[in-house]
Amino acid sequence: MNTWPSIYLQDSNSPLMEQLIFFHDHIMMILMMIVTTVSYIMIMLIFNNNTDRNLLEGQMIELIWTVTPALTLFFIATPSLRLLYLMDEINNPMMTTKAMGHQWYWTYEYSDFNDMEFDSYMINQENNNNFRLLDVDNRMVLPSNTFIRMIVTSMDVIHSWTLPSTGVKIDGTPGRLNQASLMMNRNGLIYGQCSEICGTNHSFMPIVVESVP
Repeated sequence: MNTWPSIYLQDSNSPLMEQLIFFHDHIMMILMMIVTTVSYIMIMLIFNNNTDRNLLEGQMIELIWTVTPALTLFFIATPSLRLLYLMDEINNPMMTTKAMGHQWYWTYEYSDFNDMEFDSYMINQENNNNFRLLDVDNRMVLPSNTFIRMIVTSMDVIHSWTLPSTGVKIDGTPGRLNQASLMMNRNGLIYGQCSEICGTNHSFMPIVVESVP
């Protein structure tokens, strides 16, 4: 069995998640360069027997190891801030949906369509065709390639509505309405789980979104 996909990020199902994966790869490349350089310098210092007792300062090398980390942080912060503002930007959504967390299930509301509302519980494991701890009785159906505003709140404790493949993770807090943008560019089933420790049955309130044309 190939374990590499289980330790890497899920395949993206939204433009935002694509950018998050690119940013992750960008950071990993910088991190590998730093680790390689520092390891090489440490090894050379350990095995180098030549020392200069009269060397008290070196302005050039001090300038280099001051400017280089500053430039590295700049190349990390620039795409990070860009993504941060893109994740919070919600302009003219085509539809609005609402998710309400309960102990321990989700309630979904389509407020744009005559206040349609339904509950979503995790199903039992009598049917082996279902994913264990991930399938629900009522899936949330959303259109693909549509800019959606997702509103999340909670009725009791703090929950977290999370779809890893879309890059959406938003807390549902009692008495507050948190919002996030969601756009799926592929059709199919998208699985997620509550990512906040909300009680004894925290592991049993999955999220399933069915993306349709």
